[in-house]
Amino acid sequence: MKLFGLTGGIGMGKSTSASILARRGVPVIDTDMVAREVVEPGQPALGEIAATFGGELIDAEGKLRRALLGEIIFGDSTKRQILEAILHPRIRTRWLQQVETWRRAGERAAVVVIPLLFETSAQAAFDFVVCTACSAASQRERLLARGMSAEQIEQRIDAQWPIERKIAASTPVVWTEGVLEMHERQLERVFGDILSPRR
Repeated sequence: MKLFGLTGGIGMGKSTSASILARRGVPVIDTDMVAREVVEPGQPALGEIAATFGGELIDAEGKLRRALLGEIIFGDSTKRQILEAILHPRIRTRWLQQVETWRRAGERAAVVVIPLLFETSAQAAFDFVVCTACSAASQRERLLARGMSAEQIEQRIDAQWPIERKIAASTPVVWTEGVLEMHERQLERVFGDILSPRR
């Protein structure tokens, strides 16, 4: 089985690429979704976060106050590293388990979406690392459209490797400016006959 890691800067097209690939028949796991699962009520990570950062991070329904946690950790790199030490090993365990399930099922190829792929030194697990990228102007425009403030955008960009460094470390790069059709054509060149025909 060929295993692809999919990464890129925030707002640079990872989720769109993952959606296209899943629609075209490629098994995909997105670690952003896994990150949400490991902090659901009853999960050990949630209790560890509350014990580390304060019980006020848990709402009346027992759920994590994500926005409040974001304010805490994106304003303090030390606290962000503490949170990552709680979450990243659990996230990695889950996606590695999924990869093994795919291998046993005889899948030809699969994709793991990891925003912090290089930052967490996960690249050795993959046959190829695909990076999605766009201009800084488009990135900021997309993030503003998500409702982020200029300060939040800068904090989140600063928490990742510069996109130029990610591009240099990746095998193919998918440039996500322009229309969706061009985005999909680039993925077709990267994945070839692994993809199911378009519908």
